[in-house]
Amino acid sequence: MHVIMSSLGSALLFLSTSAAFQVTSPIAKSCRYDSRPSTVLYDTASDVDELLKQDYPTFYNLIMSKNADLWKDLSKASADASEDPNATSSNGFTIFAPNDEAMEKLGEKKLNQLLDDRNRETAEKVAAFHAVEEPVGAWELINSAGVKTFGGEVNVGKSKVGGFFGFGGKEDGGVTVSGAKIIQSKQVGSCVVHEMDGLISPEILWRYMDQLRIL
Repeated sequence: MHVIMSSLGSALLFLSTSAAFQVTSPIAKSCRYDSRPSTVLYDTASDVDELLKQDYPTFYNLIMSKNADLWKDLSKASADASEDPNATSSNGFTIFAPNDEAMEKLGEKKLNQLLDDRNRETAEKVAAFHAVEEPVGAWELINSAGVKTFGGEVNVGKSKVGGFFGFGGKEDGGVTVSGAKIIQSKQVGSCVVHEMDGLISPEILWRYMDQLRIL
């Protein structure tokens, strides 16, 4: 599955997936430059679920735990191909996990909407935008125009410091995904968890909250 989009394809980001290129590199180099997010190593891919529960409990409980089908797909992506004939060739996956501070910034109304079981279908869609079927490191993202998640394509950029109302500023070596910055990256076996300072799912999904279903 091609998940990283080249700069040439940025103009067609939301119109086509044809500009994607294949990710072939491991994630251990997330920190190849000092200014890039740090990488913390874990033992096995089976620790991803526990890691999210422990380090990102609000995100896990309100969003990721709601999408059982997504977890089935992620399990296939992380399975050892030699033992599981249904495993994907990428043998790993990526999670963009907003930290608790980022979740708190959503405000009481949105947090309550995520708690409301009427909004489960929307929460499932939000979860899908926070997972990628292949392991993708921050260093791979930084030179791309976008990444294809289970929910759809999201743009990738370089974070800046300074400036005024989004103008000016200087690149600080960091990476943003749909406007949210990668704080640090954690390798869990062949999988990667990027800690984010915000959600990366489209804002339009909030329009569907408090409805019985998405049409």
